[in-house]
Amino acid sequence: MAIGTILFDFGGVLLRTEDRRPRQKLAAKYGLDEEDLIYLVFGSPSALSATVGKITAEQHWRQVAAALGATEAQIPLIREQFFAGDRLDEELLQFIRSHRQTHRIGLLSNAWDDMRRILNDELGILTLFDDVIISAEVGLMKPDRSIYELAAQRFNTPLSEMVFVDDLPVNVQAAREAGMNSFQFRSTAQTIHDLQRLLEEES
Repeated sequence: MAIGTILFDFGGVLLRTEDRRPRQKLAAKYGLDEEDLIYLVFGSPSALSATVGKITAEQHWRQVAAALGATEAQIPLIREQFFAGDRLDEELLQFIRSHRQTHRIGLLSNAWDDMRRILNDELGILTLFDDVIISAEVGLMKPDRSIYELAAQRFNTPLSEMVFVDDLPVNVQAAREAGMNSFQFRSTAQTIHDLQRLLEEES
């Protein structure tokens, strides 16, 4: 069967931290190791609550600030510094643009309720996708099988006719177990090569 829909994860695939220095500097400012800061922002209980939409991103950032001993007025600067080393993968975005006429393109991301606004207002890439599935909006997160099944419903495509790219092995494995074609992002060149090979095989 031909692949009809190509799904991408966002953080770690289309957007990656290429320069760790701003994040390291921010961590040092508050007396933390970089890994402790990353856990606070992405792995803490409030982060996970925000990821499934139980609290807003704004509420989560307030808890981050409180944990750091910072004021709410400092949150915009903390956010800016934390993400200052992140870069969009322009080569992968160009791959998406080149396949939009022949395939449905989607985003499947464990993210907070501000993701859609960020994609549109800050990054200007929301219109590249036929649909965007954000965990906070649907109350499900990878690697829960249900979010992959939801993606198949949203794109009206059988799981076997979808391919998903994620940087985390656990999410890739869950997608495969749900019936999707899936592989792990390791580099831009490898990802484009793997996608092109699969699309050629399935055509």
